[in-house]
Amino acid sequence: MAAEAKTKIEELKKKIEYHSNLYYNEDNPEITDYEFDQMMQELKKLERENPELAKEDSPTKRVGGKAKREAGVLVRHNVPMLSLQDVFSKEEVLHFVEEMKEQLEEPEFVVEYKIDGLSMALRYENGELKLAETRGDGVNFGEDVTENARVISDVKQSLKDTPEYLEVRGEVYMKNADFDAVNEKQELLGKKTFANPRNCAAGTLRQLDSSVTKERKLSMFIFNIQQVRGITIESHTEGYAYLKRQGIPVIDDYRVCKTGEEVWEAIEAIGENRGKLGYDIDGAVVKINSYSDREKLGATSKVPRWAVAYKYPPEEKESVVKDIELSVGRTGRITPTAVFEPVRLCGTSVSRATLHNQDFIDDLDIGIGDTVLVYKSGEIIPKIREVIKEKRPLGWVKFQIPEVCPVCGSATVRDGDTADIRCTGSSCPAQLERHIINFVGRDAMDIKGFGTVYIEELVRKGYIGSIADIYHLKEHREELIEQGLIGKEKNTDKLLERIEKSKENDAYKLLTGFGIPNVGKALARTIMRHFKTLDGVREADMEELQKVNDVGEVSAQCIRAFFDDGDNQKLYESLKASGVNMDCLEVQGEDSRFAGLTFVITGTLPSMDRKEAAALIEKYGGKVTGSVSKKTTYLLAGENAGSKLKKAEELGIKVISQDDLIKMTEEK
Repeated sequence: MAAEAKTKIEELKKKIEYHSNLYYNEDNPEITDYEFDQMMQELKKLERENPELAKEDSPTKRVGGKAKREAGVLVRHNVPMLSLQDVFSKEEVLHFVEEMKEQLEEPEFVVEYKIDGLSMALRYENGELKLAETRGDGVNFGEDVTENARVISDVKQSLKDTPEYLEVRGEVYMKNADFDAVNEKQELLGKKTFANPRNCAAGTLRQLDSSVTKERKLSMFIFNIQQVRGITIESHTEGYAYLKRQGIPVIDDYRVCKTGEEVWEAIEAIGENRGKLGYDIDGAVVKINSYSDREKLGATSKVPRWAVAYKYPPEEKESVVKDIELSVGRTGRITPTAVFEPVRLCGTSVSRATLHNQDFIDDLDIGIGDTVLVYKSGEIIPKIREVIKEKRPLGWVKFQIPEVCPVCGSATVRDGDTADIRCTGSSCPAQLERHIINFVGRDAMDIKGFGTVYIEELVRKGYIGSIADIYHLKEHREELIEQGLIGKEKNTDKLLERIEKSKENDAYKLLTGFGIPNVGKALARTIMRHFKTLDGVREADMEELQKVNDVGEVSAQCIRAFFDDGDNQKLYESLKASGVNMDCLEVQGEDSRFAGLTFVITGTLPSMDRKEAAALIEKYGGKVTGSVSKKTTYLLAGENAGSKLKKAEELGIKVISQDDLIKMTEEK
């Protein structure tokens, strides 16, 4: 029995370590908080039953993740940023209340939202913000994220009062509307979208560039005064009143309770309201109000004894799938959505849930007519837990995303080694704006001043129906000026001139601008150096394409799918007829000393930004990627290099500085 328990404990520890790293350090969880909590509870139970197997390195004895160094240096905590003891039932809540009553004289309890975000502490000296730090390991160190904190509107730079020292702790989060806006932009730019607001908030707070943090509109609630000197505050509610007078946002919707039943009623009220909030919560917190009572109770090495966090059980209901709809996003990604009979979850009626992609559909083994178990992830987003196969109807067929786009009829293609299936049609109405944005962007045709607002208006007014129409805008000059779609005469002429000038670009920029899946700027350049003309690329078969360095089977398939599409063939001929250059302009024998070398850039460089460094590397034929792997030749590292530096060292990859790179370009 002991051997069985040992095996199970080791399995759980490995799983928890894996998922904990994804949650705390990678901001990319694969499972729900509830599933993680259940694993942790199982491990705690096994360790209680087998104390000889409970080791000091167990995740049950750890507070948070590892402190990272991506956005700044590590700083030591003045006050530990501990986690909370989780409880999952009314009985556990009432037990906590009774324990507090046994140890304290007439304790008051505060019940409030548990915001689903990233913990951050703010230190004020004489009323001025001096430091912002993340939770890090929770006990010793966190990350200095002061510069990023300063661009969060909820973070006050100066207080109305000027206490000698004030340290507060809160939760950085993202409102659902702001999260949707960020993901929409990621889609438009062809970048990876965030799984949920918590992940987005965590990744944003750790950004090296504070302008990105500002743009994404993070929010913050303060939920505790950690330490104060120069003023006297005796309770949690008194602290909230003080902070509100300073203009600091606090968790406002709280209840003060004296009995276990009052506490439970407050928890139930939060549960009923959580679906109506504009942000995510992942439970309710029950905490002692009096600071002196908190001091008396103290804390363990992991959690304070004066508070618990109640986690709501996921509500699940059965429903029947009536249809599976397909939508085409601005990136061309086809997303299937299950439409089922309406069910009420967390106070709202739901009838739709995303099925993400074909792999997800295959794993669920789902089709129209299936009875499914529906729940709300984070009490917000409807999801399908599983298919109840014993209720499957006769004649059932598993759903398959078609091989042609449901909007324009162009061929669909699987996107590299991902699970995404995309439309290959460059003139697909569902993704036209995205194609245009990519086409005029810096990495492609680089038509400066051709902003998203202009593109949206020109598409809406019918002046642009495909990429090729960009080069016909000059024919509508007078109308464009008259309607003010681009601006006054001077602005319109300037943009039209830049459009004409772009016809002279090297053809690799045009190939990049086509937005072919798995063909970015670096690969487009390599392809054009090999074939010399776009006609050569267009006519090349799979075998010929794969002779090019870095062109694998998937990339070759994407290229062939693009040029085999009838609409894309018309697009190509139209661009050619407009005088857009189709040839490689880079001269034979040019300096390609970095050919075959792969670089990764991390940290802050002394005198150039990452784009400038990447451009320099690509100028000499090198390739720049975003992550360190065995295929990486060099890691170009600046200050605060972070996890990429550690990984490079582990893999034995050579690390170079900016000076080293410049010397490499100057060598004869």
